[in-house]
Amino acid sequence: MFAQVVAIIIFIAMFVFIVSEIVERHVVSLICALLTIVFVFGLGMHSMSAILETLNLRSIFTTEFWYLSGETSGSSTGINWETILFIFGMMVMVEGMARVGFFRWLCMRIARLVKYQVIPLFITFMILSTILAMFIDSITVILFLAAVTIELAQLLKFNPIPMILSEIFCANLGGSATMCGDPPNIIIGTSLGYSFTDFVTNTGVIAAVSLIAVLLYFYLIFRKELRADVSEPVDYSSLPTPESTITDKKGFAVSCVIFAAAIALLVTHAQTGLTVSTIGCIVAAATLITSWKYAVDLLKKVDYNTLLFFIGLFVVIGGLEQTGILEIMAAFIGRISGGNVMVMVAIIIWLSAVVSAFVDNIPFATTMIPIIKSLSTTYGVDLSMLAWTLAMGTDIGGSATPIGASANVVGIATASREGYVIKWGQYCKKMMPATVMVVLIAMLFIYFRYL
Repeated sequence: MFAQVVAIIIFIAMFVFIVSEIVERHVVSLICALLTIVFVFGLGMHSMSAILETLNLRSIFTTEFWYLSGETSGSSTGINWETILFIFGMMVMVEGMARVGFFRWLCMRIARLVKYQVIPLFITFMILSTILAMFIDSITVILFLAAVTIELAQLLKFNPIPMILSEIFCANLGGSATMCGDPPNIIIGTSLGYSFTDFVTNTGVIAAVSLIAVLLYFYLIFRKELRADVSEPVDYSSLPTPESTITDKKGFAVSCVIFAAAIALLVTHAQTGLTVSTIGCIVAAATLITSWKYAVDLLKKVDYNTLLFFIGLFVVIGGLEQTGILEIMAAFIGRISGGNVMVMVAIIIWLSAVVSAFVDNIPFATTMIPIIKSLSTTYGVDLSMLAWTLAMGTDIGGSATPIGASANVVGIATASREGYVIKWGQYCKKMMPATVMVVLIAMLFIYFRYL
């Protein structure tokens, strides 16, 4: 009982400090992880095995961690080192692509293809944001898209805020479509043993259907705003050419090959048996070897704080799992739903969406994974259906408020630095209806397809 109470107190304290942003979130998660090891596993449970299971270091030295010859079984409890290694590898690759100017080149190339017309640019940048976020983390996507959008807005004389808001939403939507698109999906995939193809054929289909509704929604609410500002004559000769954005032509070609190889490995990993941790290491190694002159700089730019945040988070969630708290929470959801699958799906998707609108969706998704496993076992519900429900709720819910997802914070900060302030009221007025619309589409799609 003591261990359970302490585990809950540490978990709640971690969430409060993360939301308050008084202390950096990786520091909070690491301190809470240490407290979990000392007070929950040590003083409360007197269990060295609980500590070893949660740290999960031995999994790295197993064959299954690197290569799966049979069906995927999912990661054991505790720190999900597959997720850590995969995200690290993708971070190194993205830094390599950014160094050679890949993202600016892509944006400028598309802008030229649509002849710098604002409405076509608005639509294509939403689609671009969705597609890029399927393979690259949404923070990176928005970082570059927002910067290029503001640059084009100043040259083409239009208000960039509608475009930035729509790009943020589409980045979060695109992230829901694949296993590597959003951190919650990586965690769900590696924890439950689902492949890239599993996500594409399930959440990917939901995201594709939702994208049509999202494009129409943002076009209808922003078309007048975008057109109203296009009145002054534009000097097209002052626009940068796509070629001028490439800083290293040889490095650019190599980065494109590595990016294509990463996608191919992810798409085929269920067939090849290569785990996402192996793919992450291959991608990182290829980037560092081919950019050996800049290898140290690339490694310095990796967001280690996020990786440390994940490690601490997994330990704290391990405390809840080892003490049986997550099973109690699963039983509570089961009682509320009365074992009714439709009610269960509705609770999970809307609870995920509402919570993710205000707090980081990574700890919430990590917390919910053992809960949906318990619900599946207890009530005989298809686990994969609950996994897609959780993924869509956490990925999309974050779009509703300015603090709901990292991409939102980055996009708003980028716009603010250039003098385009996006206030809470303005953001929520446009983004909340879109969020509700997509969550509703996802819920109905899950009902019709799986029940």
